[in-house]
Amino acid sequence: MDKIISITNPLHYYAHHGPITDLGEYAALFDDLPSTIPALCGVVQGLMIHRDFTSFYGLTLPEERKQEAELRHVTNLLARILELDDRPLTIARPPEKRLVIVCRDFATMLCAMLRHQGVPARARCGFARYFGQCPDLTPGFNVDHWVCEYWKADEERWVLVDAEVDENERDFCHIEIDTLDVPRDQFLVAGKAWQLCRSGEADPDGFGLGPDSMHGMWYVQSQLVRDLGAMNKMELLCWDCWGLGNADPDDGVSAEEMALLDRVAALTQAGNEAFTELRSIYENDDRLRVPPVITSYAEAGPRKIELVNKQ
Repeated sequence: MDKIISITNPLHYYAHHGPITDLGEYAALFDDLPSTIPALCGVVQGLMIHRDFTSFYGLTLPEERKQEAELRHVTNLLARILELDDRPLTIARPPEKRLVIVCRDFATMLCAMLRHQGVPARARCGFARYFGQCPDLTPGFNVDHWVCEYWKADEERWVLVDAEVDENERDFCHIEIDTLDVPRDQFLVAGKAWQLCRSGEADPDGFGLGPDSMHGMWYVQSQLVRDLGAMNKMELLCWDCWGLGNADPDDGVSAEEMALLDRVAALTQAGNEAFTELRSIYENDDRLRVPPVITSYAEAGPRKIELVNKQ
């Protein structure tokens, strides 16, 4: 891995791995992957399955398999993929041999594949509006979701890609959008959701895991801080929290903190010209920067996690 990475040129920065996507000893596994977005998404979908959608495939997996979503680093994901089935990554596994994970892992794996090929890519945290026809989801609810964003050089723009949605998921949830170029009004990056809620254009209670689960402005705030982390190549888990992202629903946010989060929301949606300020605001504020120890709110309960730098 090239360790000399520009922090002023965003395209150069996002074309290289960070601590989470660094491939280490597994880099050679990506050498023979296809180069097109549809084909790469197909590879990702052949390796992994969302733990909430195993019923699509008629699977009943042991509860311990759901813990695979805790692996965090791409090297750990790859190690487990090979443990389940050691054939080349381009060979789609049967559903029962796929890694059982969540949306964050689809986005981060595609991001790692693209960076390996020198394509600028980053994971994005936000809220999807196109899962409203899924069972157990309320139509119109903005559900916590992650996608990958890559730089399409010939069009000079960032494109959102949902690597999770295969044909089974598309049919089951009646998804009609182009998941290889997700419209910005169908996936709201967390900063956009924050602005809509702050302005009164959207109800914060319509954002989160579900109307009967965790939701509200505090959840949008947590997702905003996670998105900033991901834009600084710290693609942590959906339930990893720190600083201003570790908000208690009953705690207030000061006027100064609200102004800071307003600025973060704007920067995470700005163009490449805002990259230097985005990096600066992240690196120079302990309330935003990922610390060595974070709090992870997994199903087993909150626990402190000491992050391991695998670069």
